[in-house]
Amino acid sequence: MSTNQLAMGGTYNFPLEKNIFKVQQGDEPLRNFIIESYQPFIKKVVSKVCNRFIDQSMDEFSVGMVAFNEAINQYQKGQGSKFLTFADMVIRRRIIDFIRKESRQMRNIYLDQTEPGDENGMEESFVEQRAAIDYYEEKCQINERMEQIDSYQQLLLKYGITFDVLSKHCPKHADARENAKIAAKKLVEHKALVQFLKKKKQLPIKDLLQFVSCSRKTIERNRKYIIALALIYIGGFSALKSYIEPEKETV
Repeated sequence: MSTNQLAMGGTYNFPLEKNIFKVQQGDEPLRNFIIESYQPFIKKVVSKVCNRFIDQSMDEFSVGMVAFNEAINQYQKGQGSKFLTFADMVIRRRIIDFIRKESRQMRNIYLDQTEPGDENGMEESFVEQRAAIDYYEEKCQINERMEQIDSYQQLLLKYGITFDVLSKHCPKHADARENAKIAAKKLVEHKALVQFLKKKKQLPIKDLLQFVSCSRKTIERNRKYIIALALIYIGGFSALKSYIEPEKETV
């Protein structure tokens, strides 16, 4: 279905994004229409995350429906992505959260299923089940990391930064990388600096210098790297957290 014509012959024939904003203003019939119309899209995204066919009777599909509705409520103008791209991300994150929660519950159930009698059989069954759950959780974590890397790459492009550029501007010395991490963390702790970065797509070097002890030259030399690190915080890319957490708290 084209996003330029939501309903054939209907009154809802604006681009999808405009219809989303109409829903946010209180058009509930339009909300219901959009959700119903995009059920095939929801099913496709959920099935891809779960790596198996999902039909409308399954819990995963219900989670996807709720996530799609959540995306409708949260979508904002000027965030740089089409609504369906944003909805895809929200659905994937909610499904992964659901799978993790279900896996933890399954783990607890298996731990409580110790019965007298066939202890060896129970132990073997538990080990197999635990291994299957661990594998499934690991797969979900990999999927989530890949999704976040893709979203992060798209965000970087808005600032004129590619992974290739980032690799060339990564400081060679460990101390310089640590200083950049801390500078990025200081930046995101101050709302005004974050707003400047988002609006200008540039590092607020002058204001940032008030909160760090390294030189202006150092900040300027590593500005693209600092921006990239700050965007991990700003974008909420939790799977990439290991790349940004400084080991020291001084800069």
